[in-house]
Amino acid sequence: MFAETGYSGATMDMVAIEAGLSKPTLYQYFESKEALFSAMMIGERDQMLEFFQHPSGKGMVADLHGFAWDYADTVMRPDLLSLARLIIGEVQRFPEIGRAYQESGPDRLLRGIMDYLEGRRGAGELVFDDAELAAQDLWGLILSAPRTQALYMPDSPPSRSGIARYLNNGLRIFLKAYSTQPEADLAKLEALITAHSLQQVEHDD
Repeated sequence: MFAETGYSGATMDMVAIEAGLSKPTLYQYFESKEALFSAMMIGERDQMLEFFQHPSGKGMVADLHGFAWDYADTVMRPDLLSLARLIIGEVQRFPEIGRAYQESGPDRLLRGIMDYLEGRRGAGELVFDDAELAAQDLWGLILSAPRTQALYMPDSPPSRSGIARYLNNGLRIFLKAYSTQPEADLAKLEALITAHSLQQVEHDD
């Protein structure tokens, strides 16, 4: 709805009609358009944090690799890219949507990543002084360039292989910088990269 009509164009009446609800019923769940927008962001954030909140049991490297691809598959979706462009375009006139996006999306996602990394530090698997900087490094390394391209060049989005190139290299750099056993963890990562590539080939076929 927001991506199609813009934040200013979307009304609670329109949302209620699309959801098949009466307007009073919709207001029982969301007190305002801003609250509804925030709830959308929280839903996407919770999906991306799944790998950290419920670890796979396959180890830290598998968790990081799983998160990286889940994050990529989520934020590179056309509807979420359109939503991000909407926020960029309208935040000057409607600062509340920028605040809602930042607080319910990136800020909470960052805290979730920090909590996971601090747990791995406590287990002796990572070493760093500043959890926020370590989390920002992980976040920025895996997808910053491809997402920027997709945001501003919608007619020329990065390919799946292009995303993989940045994502895999970002994970390598992160493990080299922060792992207490970089050689062993990098070997695990390369095995995961190979397996993921083979799965992608089979899927494409």
